[in-house]
Order: sequence, then structure tokens, then C-alpha cells
Amino acid sequence: MPCSAACAVCSWAWPISRCWGKSLKLLILDRDGVINHDSDAYIKSLEEWIPIPGSIEAIAQLSKAGWTVAVATNQSGIARGYYSLATLEAMHARLRELVAGQGGEVGLIVHCPHGPDEGCDCRKPKPGMLRAIAEHYQVPLAGVWFVGDSKGDLEAALAVDAQPVLVKTGKGERTLEKGVPETTLIFDDLAAIARELI
Repeated sequence: MPCSAACAVCSWAWPISRCWGKSLKLLILDRDGVINHDSDAYIKSLEEWIPIPGSIEAIAQLSKAGWTVAVATNQSGIARGYYSLATLEAMHARLRELVAGQGGEVGLIVHCPHGPDEGCDCRKPKPGMLRAIAEHYQVPLAGVWFVGDSKGDLEAALAVDAQPVLVKTGKGERTLEKGVPETTLIFDDLAAIARELI
């Protein structure tokens, strides 16, 4: 199944004129395990969407420092029937609300709603969502940091010459134990990344 606009649904879009040009400071984040606590049973409701301590503040600080913070997240729970698109959008609205409360903004959020056997081009480790973000902002992905907690995140980054970055939150510790590409940058959490970049 080829990737299309329906594969990586944009739940927010800044005007292109605001972000046009290769001088954009772009940071791309995975969601579950990076921004909010993850669960092997999936994050199925707004009540289960709980930010990792310091992550909201980190995104706001990055935004206020001139970084555009985008999100690329696998959400196969939609295909599995665990939650609806409306529930997912409510989680992302909550994320935007919390970051705005700290004086920052969240950029483009794209998600893959497909299951692992649907053959789409957007489900990580395939890089379709990263390409969608790059196309939206009209910037190359080479060297852009993509922050995740899983092997699939790191592989997606490498597939488009982005910089793989691993956080130890979420599945990060388990991923690290199994070995990561030698070019991977490793941080304790999103707050540590914000301190590094600002």
C-alpha cells in the first residue's frame, strides 16, 4: 500500500510561508516513550496519555529558542480498533495545549494508522512520515535529529540520512541493551536534549 496523505495524517499545519527555507531549525520526535509514557498495551485514551516529566517543558523551551518541533508516531492501535482517530486527535490537542501553556508551540504531527502487515510506506522503520514532514517544511532531512526510543525510530532516521537520537525513556533502555547504530546520539530524556540544543 503506497503512502498517501491518509497514511500520515496532519493534525496541524503551519502556513508554509512561515517555515519556508533551509535555515529552519527542525527537530522531529517520536511520541510514545519520548513525549509521553508508553505502554505495551497501547495508549488508548486521553486519560492514559501521560507526559514524561520534563518533556512538555523541553518542547516549549525548544520552541521558544527557535526550534520547530514536529512529531512522527506509529499508531497501529487505530487499525487494531483500540481507539479512534478522534481519541488520537484529542491526545494531540492536549499535547498542544500543555506546550502552549508553557509558552511554546508544537509543529506538524503526522501519524501512521496502519497495522504492521498492511504494507504501507509510513509505518516506522519506513521513513514515509519523516519525508512527509520534510516535504511540508520544504527542508532536507540530512542531519536533522530524529528522537526515538526504539530500533524502528533509529532505522527510519538512517533511511533518510537524518541523525538518529535515542532517549532512555520508554523502550530506550531495552533498545540500548540490544545495540544501536554507532552514529546514534544517546540522551537520558527529552529534557537533556533540550539542554544540549539550546
